[in-house]
Amino acid sequence: MKNLQATSYKLQANRGFTLIELLLYVAISSAILLITSLFLQILLESRVKNQTIAEVEQQGLQVMQLITQTARNAEAIPSPAPSASAASLTLDVITASSDPTIFDLDLLSGAIRIKEGGGAVIPLTNSRVTASALTFQNLSRGSTPGTIRIQFTLTHINPEGRNEYFFTKTFTGSATLRQP
Repeated sequence: MKNLQATSYKLQANRGFTLIELLLYVAISSAILLITSLFLQILLESRVKNQTIAEVEQQGLQVMQLITQTARNAEAIPSPAPSASAASLTLDVITASSDPTIFDLDLLSGAIRIKEGGGAVIPLTNSRVTASALTFQNLSRGSTPGTIRIQFTLTHINPEGRNEYFFTKTFTGSATLRQP
């Protein structure tokens, strides 16, 4: 009799999973997969947003540094006139082949450009950003070195309208001519 009970117990232990156990396993596995996929999606969106911000900030800082460095090393600011603002900046630089150096905004492509002397116009921003509201204000006063205030806005191009690709930043800086 004991032998018969032991055999019956072994048969019950080897039957497999019940329907409830199987459903519970599938539900827990599905929840873990859903949470993992949502976490990965959030990580990817954050990475794209950080790349977008870095692209705009890097280009803005690079353009601002080039304009301010060129202005500091210039001899004079022919345009805009003192106490005036303009959409382009003309600098009288020391190097004759680069004289005059002009910074402006190409309204068609939205690129900030530089033209040195008789050379070609070179875009300073790439096609992933568009520039707007480029303003140069001459803050110079009589008997002082020329001072220029620069302001522009860069916007990351977002053709799909997705939130992670949207970023706009306004850059402001100033430069004063060095006296020879």
